[in-house]
Amino acid sequence: MEFSFTEEQQMIRDTAAAFLAKASTSDAVRAAMVSETGYDPVLWRRLCDEMYWQAMHIPEEYGGLGLGYVELVAVLEQMGRYLLCAPFFSTVCLAANALIVAGSEAQKASHLPQIAAGTTGTLAWTGAGGRWDADGVELVCRREGDGFVLNGVCRYVPDGHTAELLVVAAREPGSQGEEGVSLFLLPGETAGLSRQKLPTMDQTRTQAQLEFDGVRLPSDSLMGDYGRAWPQLARIIDLATVAVAADQVGVAQQSLDSTVAYLQERVQFGRVIASYQAVKHKAADMMVKAEGARSAAYYAACIADEALAGGALGAELPEAASVAKAYCSEAAFFNAGCGIQLHGGVGFTAEYDIQLYFKRAKSAETFLGNSAWHRERLAALLLDGEAVA
Repeated sequence: MEFSFTEEQQMIRDTAAAFLAKASTSDAVRAAMVSETGYDPVLWRRLCDEMYWQAMHIPEEYGGLGLGYVELVAVLEQMGRYLLCAPFFSTVCLAANALIVAGSEAQKASHLPQIAAGTTGTLAWTGAGGRWDADGVELVCRREGDGFVLNGVCRYVPDGHTAELLVVAAREPGSQGEEGVSLFLLPGETAGLSRQKLPTMDQTRTQAQLEFDGVRLPSDSLMGDYGRAWPQLARIIDLATVAVAADQVGVAQQSLDSTVAYLQERVQFGRVIASYQAVKHKAADMMVKAEGARSAAYYAACIADEALAGGALGAELPEAASVAKAYCSEAAFFNAGCGIQLHGGVGFTAEYDIQLYFKRAKSAETFLGNSAWHRERLAALLLDGEAVA
């Protein structure tokens, strides 16, 4: 497959870079990440009203722009580059994708226009065990009358403490693995649901714990067939994995760019340290990592487009997502780590932003499965199709 941006896609990426360079500055990021919400509501409204990115890949019939996943990934790369603090990933790459993939026509017509207008959302599926496969679904659901009752805990929910709309995965009592999984749609403020913001290493990305204590839901909250939602949830997770990989590309690129800028300023033994051959070689290694990661992420984005459009290549989404996540995780962590080394001792200090990229790289590496997990999953998919434990 040959890939190059169209003129429109190039314009979208350049516009995103220009906007975020001014709106998501170091000072803005540092102020947002220590706030209770974890983001600046004023900036979020600007993203929604001025840029309309939250509606980018939502179909036009539901109030969106009807663009593809490649355009979305181009914007996500820039968000990673500038460490944007906003509920964009949780709303667009989790909640909106869940509605697009698994929602009924009535649910799409009701909620996708709300997301296109700026309503925030997220997806909760993994429990305290922190697994990212089907066995990670620990929340329990049972039928009661014409509705459902949910009990249990979901953890590591992106922006879960502020999301206005929740998509939740739960399983029937006694079920295991891919069997008995269902998806539900509910408001963030629902009786019996308590939400707690969790401490995170990467403060630019908030996570929460959701506790369900006899939460009662009506029958129309069910998304798809009861107990048969794992194939849809797996696709949603794969789409989200591609989005995380795009963010990691931005982290890898900015770690390189900021480090090179520092190397060109720092003088040692009467020379800028960028002139030393060993330093040049390390920077070259970082560039190779960033370019390779970008190729993997944009290939996965093309496959995601096919999957959402029902194309034949869409069947390759699990493999493409795992390749992208494995490679981009390593590239982001390698570049951020090398960036700290090449900055020297000051790289660990709070005054320099490279430590923020290191934290984002490490956090994103473990979220949705690390490189080893995805390589094992990829081997299983390619060799025998067995699920990864």
